[in-house]
Amino acid sequence: LLPHGEERGDAALEPGDDARSAALELSTALRFYGAAVRSLYVTTNGIIAMNEPSSEEKYLGQFPVSFGAIAPFMADLDTTDGRGHVYYREDSSSEVLQLASDYIKRGFPETAFDPSSVVIVTWKLVAPYQAPGEDHALEEKRNTFQAVLASSDSSSYAIFLYPEDSLKFYSTYSKNGDENIPAMVGFSQASTNYYFWEKPGSYNVIANDEDSIRNLYKSSNAGKQGVWVFEIGSSSDSIVPAKISNVLESLESNEEDREMTSKPFMSDYGSTEITQQHISSSTDSTEEDQHLVTYSVPRLAAEDFLTSYQDVTGTPSTESFYSRQNFPTAKAPPRQFRIQQFPPQPPQVIDVEEFDETGIVFRYHTDVQQTCANNRHQCSVHAICKDYPNGFCCSCIAGYKGNGRQCVAEGSPQRVNGKVRGRIFVGNNPVPVTFENTDLHSYVVMNQGRAYTAISTIPETLGYSLLPLAPIGGIIGWMFAVEQQGYKNGFSITGGEFTRQTEVTFLGNNEKVVVKQKFSGIDEHGHLTISTEMEGRIPEIPSGASVHIEPYTELYHTSSSVITSSSSREYTVTEPERDGVASTYTGAYQWRQTISFDECIHDDSYHSAPATQQLSVDSVFVLYNRDEQILRYAMSNSIGPISDGAADINRNPCYTGTHNCDTNAVCRPGTGNRFFCECSIGFRGDGNVCYDIDECSEQPGLCGSNADCNNQPGTYRCECVEGYHFAADGQTCVAVEYVVNHCQTGTHNCDIPQRAQCVYTGGSAYVCTCLPGFSGDGHACEDVDECQQGHCHPDAFCYNSPGSFSCHCKAGYRGDGFRCVLGEAEKTKCQHEREVALGSGGAFFPRDGRVGHFIPQCDEHGNYLPTQCHSSSGYCWCVDRDGNEIDGTRSGPGVRPPCLSTAAPPVVIGPSVRPDTVPLPPGTHLLFAQSGKIEHVPLEGNNMKKNGAKALLHIPDKVVIGVAYDCVDKMVYWTDISGPSISRASLHGGEPTTLIKTDLGSPEGIAVDHLGRNIFWTDSQLDRIEVARLDGRQRRILFDAGLVNPRAIVVDPVRGNLYWTDWNREAPKIEMSYMDGTNRRILVKDDLGLPNGLTFDPYSSMLCWVDAGTKRLECMNPNQVGRRKIVEGIQYPFGVTSYGKNLYYTDWRRDAVVAVDRTISLENDNFQPHKRSRLYGITTAFAQCPGGHNYCTVNNGGCTHLCLATPGGRTCRCPDNTVGVDCIERN
Repeated sequence: LLPHGEERGDAALEPGDDARSAALELSTALRFYGAAVRSLYVTTNGIIAMNEPSSEEKYLGQFPVSFGAIAPFMADLDTTDGRGHVYYREDSSSEVLQLASDYIKRGFPETAFDPSSVVIVTWKLVAPYQAPGEDHALEEKRNTFQAVLASSDSSSYAIFLYPEDSLKFYSTYSKNGDENIPAMVGFSQASTNYYFWEKPGSYNVIANDEDSIRNLYKSSNAGKQGVWVFEIGSSSDSIVPAKISNVLESLESNEEDREMTSKPFMSDYGSTEITQQHISSSTDSTEEDQHLVTYSVPRLAAEDFLTSYQDVTGTPSTESFYSRQNFPTAKAPPRQFRIQQFPPQPPQVIDVEEFDETGIVFRYHTDVQQTCANNRHQCSVHAICKDYPNGFCCSCIAGYKGNGRQCVAEGSPQRVNGKVRGRIFVGNNPVPVTFENTDLHSYVVMNQGRAYTAISTIPETLGYSLLPLAPIGGIIGWMFAVEQQGYKNGFSITGGEFTRQTEVTFLGNNEKVVVKQKFSGIDEHGHLTISTEMEGRIPEIPSGASVHIEPYTELYHTSSSVITSSSSREYTVTEPERDGVASTYTGAYQWRQTISFDECIHDDSYHSAPATQQLSVDSVFVLYNRDEQILRYAMSNSIGPISDGAADINRNPCYTGTHNCDTNAVCRPGTGNRFFCECSIGFRGDGNVCYDIDECSEQPGLCGSNADCNNQPGTYRCECVEGYHFAADGQTCVAVEYVVNHCQTGTHNCDIPQRAQCVYTGGSAYVCTCLPGFSGDGHACEDVDECQQGHCHPDAFCYNSPGSFSCHCKAGYRGDGFRCVLGEAEKTKCQHEREVALGSGGAFFPRDGRVGHFIPQCDEHGNYLPTQCHSSSGYCWCVDRDGNEIDGTRSGPGVRPPCLSTAAPPVVIGPSVRPDTVPLPPGTHLLFAQSGKIEHVPLEGNNMKKNGAKALLHIPDKVVIGVAYDCVDKMVYWTDISGPSISRASLHGGEPTTLIKTDLGSPEGIAVDHLGRNIFWTDSQLDRIEVARLDGRQRRILFDAGLVNPRAIVVDPVRGNLYWTDWNREAPKIEMSYMDGTNRRILVKDDLGLPNGLTFDPYSSMLCWVDAGTKRLECMNPNQVGRRKIVEGIQYPFGVTSYGKNLYYTDWRRDAVVAVDRTISLENDNFQPHKRSRLYGITTAFAQCPGGHNYCTVNNGGCTHLCLATPGGRTCRCPDNTVGVDCIERN
């Protein structure tokens, strides 16, 4: 704690249970939620008040508080009879200012803050309040804590200090002793009082239960145990916690922990805060300084890494790694594999799961005899399988090259496709260039050994600097190098199935980059597949420069499933001309690589390739195209014996690739320099010119019955006709046995959904089970009368209902029905205010209330009705759950605003329906919200199939307002204002997932950008519009000004536009902007009343809305002038959606979904759910996504984080919480 006590000049608060100080006038104003506070009040109950606090019974157990407060430990505390002390003072001594500044710099190391004044409040050994005669088990438990408020002229910080083991109790009992109230730690802005209502301020809760309170003295957000630092006021009007770390989980530190945290971690793409370890300093330090928690380590855990490269000395490379997520492989049945790595080590046995997930390829041996009879499928169709005493091997037939598992026609051109991801630092730049999911394409002229490689979407800041890294494309040249007699290229050895790691070290500044690649063989299109990963630092090469690489040779050493190679290489850089002069310089790097592959160990002839081979590379060409952002490598490759190159001029043209054979031909060497050309299999000609053979035309019936033959260059492909698929032999087409999911199609014989559930068990099978609260065999279920089982209290009535029951205390008793005690039920705030207004609480007014006086309206549960009206004036307005008027909602006589109830529907006691999604049958559906559930109505053409309507999802404790649909992943998204929260669930079934539940006020409208994979929503309490990724991450506020009551929101992702309504009673409007928040403008502002619902039809490009004030449904083309009234005189619409020629809207008065034919402007149908209550948002779940794309559709638009579409383009934006995140913003 900072120095305190009367000897330091502190004032002491009077002893007592609810004592408070006089106003402490401040020499430097305290900045709090953007406002300047010039005096404070200190209280016994662990709070510092911004205004004179009310009595404790009005705020204890409630948060936020109306008077504004800083609460390091708000609870019912007591200092009577010397049970603790409360000290406070303002201090500007250099000693104290320095101590406070040091704490703040711990939490905000990048902030330059010099306080001019500090307020120190200390609660020392204070006790919990206990009524006389109570059990005094808490008598000896005392708490000590301190709050330090440091201010400068422009900003203020709060420091909460909790010494070790200083908190002995975490809650206190209410004055009547019937409720245990947990302490509260947080910040609360003062409420704003208006004439008829009070608007609560912002607030932030830090801890509010035993676990989080206990962690206050065990944890930190500022790198030191028990220290919590917050910026509470500056130019921002919010509370900002320290950035250093989160919390420690344990205080005990042992040697094992220290040993573990001292080990180096290898770099990963980004890092995450790790705060559950202690750091042991290697230098002298105090004990408390050893509890630092501020450090970053890779996102993956240590077990996710393995040492992937070892040189001949066995020294591990700590710069490189393989992660399990990088190269997924197909799961195989568990088998035992013997590992032999390089250099050779004693064999060990691992489970195949490790083999699958690490992506490392090992030579294998199985204890069970493997034969061709049951493993022929492991060989290529162009290979033969041969049995050996200990197993089998595959070998390519004549005319094909490969390792037997993978074979390609000799001389045929090859294509390689894959993805590249990386994180590269360029020069001395501290910010890396990060790229994901970038395309790599290669084309190889096999009979010339010429390989062309292109990598797309490489930014200019990186492209030129990558030019020297020819090894990225060089591996493909090695795979298909021209083979001299007796030598093998990479594909002949590995079949294109291997992992490769390359480590490149640039000489001079010692920059290093690691390239990891996985080749996965040939895909179904006949193309080789590759995934590449790069990380490290490279020298910077200026934009516009060119790079030249001379011909070079490399030696490849093969031994036991591992190939190694290392060399040094030079390159020449020619910089762009300046004043007519172009300067050049030479760079160099050393590189080494390890290639691991799976070889057949049963055939000795398989190892016929020499142990050492020389790869000769010439005609090296490297280029970066800044306009196309494409990086290109090209080179010619041949492999053969070790030579100095002097005899190359006498080598056969087949070995040098200097022949004139067709690109689809094989060069056959003769004696001396003689050769002849032979067309590859699948081609016909003299070798100099080759033509594709159309096998499908020349051999009718080649694919057999029930199959189509498709000719392809050099080969053909058989495809089963519709209704057939390949049998186990991969050649014969057999009829498909269609599986019917009767639960999904509704063709089962289970009882009705209100009583039973159909459970799909695979194939066409299912079982029927009764829902909780019902009994039977699932085909016939009867209600269980829980009232006969005595669940309720003896002084309560039990009411049975289908599948459930409820308990209610008898007259003269209060409680929840399971526990009833004598006495009337406690009145709610609304009921109490209503009684006072009606005069039952005193003699102020007559029983019917004073004329002109406002009388609150309550529902049957005592909650405020969301719409309150003044009986005399006729004005109506919306209120929150506390009865406070919501800004911008007051409406004149005759108009009721569309207010939303934040009180969730009462939960029926007893068994309830599980919150699982009921899978939808195929087709297009309407999805709409009805209080605590989401229902669906199937659409058949332009008609609603009302008999197929069912509840999609039950969430009985929520108030669902907005719904949206993602047609890609078949997910429904919704907003809940009771939580508040934003959630989603799959239409294929399963439980819902909450995506966002913090920093929300009243989320209402929601929209899904299915192309850019983002969600947008409105918040009418926080008055803002936000965007985030579909999983709720990477939140960004688009608008937080100029909004009063934003509600509906829709997107046009193809054109990059965003639309929303604001039913501000003083100025209702419909606005639009680009999806990145730019080019905001008002689209409609005249002749609007209460624009509630909004929809955009992607097929007609029409924007339509429903208005509960004008009672109209209207449409317009946003790109044209004018609007069209579809229907007038509708009752009270809320949400609207479109499909085909119809518009569908929900109506509060009719409790129905109403269909309107917009082509003839007539209502043509309506649907009323079985349960009559208000319907809210509605959307269309399309069977297929609408056509179109935008710049964010592919590769996230090249953005590192948020990709937001604009008309004809896209904008890359960073989320608001980008601290410590590598994020690049660009247009």
